[in-house]
Parts: sequence; structure tokens; C-alpha cells
Amino acid sequence: MDKLIDMGAQIILCDPHRAVVIGHNREFDLRGTRMSSPDIRAGIALLIAAMSAKGTSIIENIEQIDRGYQNVDSRLNAIGARIERFS
Repeated sequence: MDKLIDMGAQIILCDPHRAVVIGHNREFDLRGTRMSSPDIRAGIALLIAAMSAKGTSIIENIEQIDRGYQNVDSRLNAIGARIERFS
């Protein structure tokens, strides 16, 4: 969740098992940032957040995402996303 908060998400941590996420608000748009994918599920969550953020996001350690989602960049680009891979 720290990475989402860094992007501008409004999240209140209640305890280790609960969080309150304040919905979309023009005052608190997500913004692009550089981040690293720690695992498969968190990585895809960061990718989805990055697609809805203003500006450019860079996600490192994408091998984590690739382990669980084959050709996710091509599939999302086919429906209008703008994802580029860099070596």
C-alpha cells in the first residue's frame, strides 16, 4: 500500500487486516511514479494503478508480473493501454 500512497492514493490503515480507501476525487488523482513490483498480485495492482494515474509510471522487477500474467502488456495494449517495455 505504501507504493499506492506514494502515487497519491488516499488510504487509511485501520489494522493489519483492514484499510479504508477513499474513492476517486479530482483533488487526489493518482500520479505516475517509479516503483518496483514485489510479487505477482501487488505487481498487477501497481500496473492497474499506473494505468489510471496521470503521467508516466515506471515499474521495475516486472518479472514478478510476468510469472502470473502471460503477455499482460500486449493484452492491455490491445484494449487501449499504453505500456512499453524497456531492457
